[in-house]
Amino acid sequence: MPTRPSYRDHAFVVRTYDFGEADRVVVLLTRTHGVVRAVAKGVRRARSRFGSRIQPFVEINVQLYPGRNLATITEADTVTYYGSRIIGDFDRYAAGCAILETAEKLSYADLPDTFLFDATAAALARLQSDDHPTLVLDAFILTATEHSGWGLSLFNCANCQRPGPHAAFSPALGGAVCTHCRPPGSMDIDPEALHTMWLLSNGQSASADHVEQVHRAAVAHVTWHLESAVRSLKIMEQA
Repeated sequence: MPTRPSYRDHAFVVRTYDFGEADRVVVLLTRTHGVVRAVAKGVRRARSRFGSRIQPFVEINVQLYPGRNLATITEADTVTYYGSRIIGDFDRYAAGCAILETAEKLSYADLPDTFLFDATAAALARLQSDDHPTLVLDAFILTATEHSGWGLSLFNCANCQRPGPHAAFSPALGGAVCTHCRPPGSMDIDPEALHTMWLLSNGQSASADHVEQVHRAAVAHVTWHLESAVRSLKIMEQA
């Protein structure tokens, strides 16, 4: 059977697992190869040639050699380090982890998604600014899920298109819902929070006045469509 050639790609480390005595399995979100699971040999040794590059919040240019089950990382160079304001700040750290985990769950193995990768990089860059970290995360969730085909109706009723503003949100129906269409279990929400979500989903800045409602709705939305919880989001809720 012919072997697949090695390749280079830009990547973020989503998570890692210890493997053997000195190796580590690394889950990578790559720019043009989707999610890739690879082994970094010897990375846990003090004199590893990879040093501190194989870690979250670092964009790396990585050389990968495909294998039957795991690729092998043969080279990794730092492109951009995003951890300066994330490491040591719990809120930014938790938001950064949730961004990476959500991106992984929205990606697929061997399928390129340059939009998702670039959106991830942009969100991590925004965590370096003074923007509210939870709103940065929610903006990423809203833009990434819309890119995946799960856009929300945030003014007109998602079910009957009755013009808003409305004061209820249903992830099952796809956004704002009027009093006539509102299903059991819908969230009460301030119409201004829905407007904030619209601003975030369109790449605009927004105040943090309704951050709790916005975050609750964004989490409910992504959890409904992924049909599974994002672990990092659960950790944020417990903080």
